[in-house]
Amino acid sequence: MYFCEKYPVIEKRELADGIYSVIVNAPNAAKAAVAGQFANIGVPGFTLRRPISICGIDKERGTLRFVFEMRGKGTAELAKISEGDELDILAPLGNGFSIPETGRIIVVGGGIGVPPMLEISAETRERCTAIIGFRDKSRIILAEDFEKNGSKVHLCTDDGSTGQKGLVTFPLADELEKGDVAAVMACGPAPMLKSVAKMCDVYNVPCRVSLEQRMGCGVGACVVCSCLTVRNGKEMYSRVCKDGPVFNAEEVKFDG
Repeated sequence: MYFCEKYPVIEKRELADGIYSVIVNAPNAAKAAVAGQFANIGVPGFTLRRPISICGIDKERGTLRFVFEMRGKGTAELAKISEGDELDILAPLGNGFSIPETGRIIVVGGGIGVPPMLEISAETRERCTAIIGFRDKSRIILAEDFEKNGSKVHLCTDDGSTGQKGLVTFPLADELEKGDVAAVMACGPAPMLKSVAKMCDVYNVPCRVSLEQRMGCGVGACVVCSCLTVRNGKEMYSRVCKDGPVFNAEEVKFDG
């Protein structure tokens, strides 16, 4: 079930240069939302809505949190909103993460793929280990939020300006070696997801990935966001907005 309503913005913050956190009062959508889903947000002057991952869900307060980066004219316009303004939001959309009730959970996020991982941390707390990677120190977001949830945090940067230098797969290998991992859940660039999926396959750990794809309608009608998947031994095109954005990693043809 999803809702199409106008929701007031109750908080807006800039987390890093061009990256914004927005919280809206959306009781209906918040009640229905689960980690890993997204919203299609209307932007004045633009025909197509902008798909933004849900970063946080507070069912008691009735709020949804979104963290997005200015990447084009649409998100640049979206960044101009102020507290008290209303956003035209279609949410919650897509299929989210299925979170095991026991065992360690490892979430892996790269860049703007980090925000969808935060709600998993909020729901699993100390069971969660977050491995988050960024280009450099200036692009780091949400690390303190994961820590406030009680999650262990591995911070990686490409240039080594802070945290561990290099790829998120380095600390992931260390964590997988420790065992007792119920699932790995990841969101970020396709090469990162491919590497994470391969590593989980080696350790025989279930892996679920959230795909980033250009979208149109957000409800499966326009098929703009199709990606190649394998189900029941057959290759087929799946719609990221409707069949995903979360898939079991073994279903995704990353080279397709």
